[in-house]
Amino acid sequence: MTRTDSIPVVADTSVLVLTGAGVSAESGIPTFRDSGGLWEQHSMEQVATPEGFREDPRLVWRFYSERRAKGRACRPNPGHLALAALERRLGDRFLLVTQNIDGLHRQAGSERVIELHGQLYQTRCAHCDREPFDDLEGYDDERPPLCDVCEAAGRMGLLRPAVVWFGEMLDPLHFEAISRFLEEGRRGRLVFLAAGTSGSVWPASALVDEARRAGAGTWLVNAAAADNASRFEHFVQGRSGEVLPGLLG
Repeated sequence: MTRTDSIPVVADTSVLVLTGAGVSAESGIPTFRDSGGLWEQHSMEQVATPEGFREDPRLVWRFYSERRAKGRACRPNPGHLALAALERRLGDRFLLVTQNIDGLHRQAGSERVIELHGQLYQTRCAHCDREPFDDLEGYDDERPPLCDVCEAAGRMGLLRPAVVWFGEMLDPLHFEAISRFLEEGRRGRLVFLAAGTSGSVWPASALVDEARRAGAGTWLVNAAAADNASRFEHFVQGRSGEVLPGLLG
């Protein structure tokens, strides 16, 4: 693994980017890791799993309502903006995959975004197949919010945040789209860039391997070496908001 000061992006270059919690943390988005895996002394299993929602949906909604409120005060940082600027240069030869649910990449102007773990500011029904809908609200009532579609059909359906919880399946269509992008990118130069990731969460941590099989040059930008750092060719140590503007400039 070598260190580098810039990523060569030329006329035929396609760039696949993966971002993780470190990118959002630089905008002030709190993470479980920051608090030792606890929220108000509640574990991740209690507030971010299907089982936790079935056990206490009001507790889960209090957690996500707080996250929505705190997230609305946060803004994209220079790392988000640098990636959005790169997308404007490359167009369809750019794809951003994020593990973050805060929507900051879209706020920064990114459009070609795959949100692996869903969207904090969307809500869906836990019982029917209605499409997720935009929702900025917080729910602190005694009773969790009900689905009006289910109610109209004579059923009781609870609304839930449209995020992928621990123990739930990721959308396979997202990975099909990533594979198609890499296959098309093989026609020219191909770059894979990971930023702000721990490298420990599968299957996102394996994207570097798929990119290498497609012939991509691989770059990691992180405050510290990620768990999968040895699988990258290049490593730039530092905060993504400070490194990316120069690395992609």
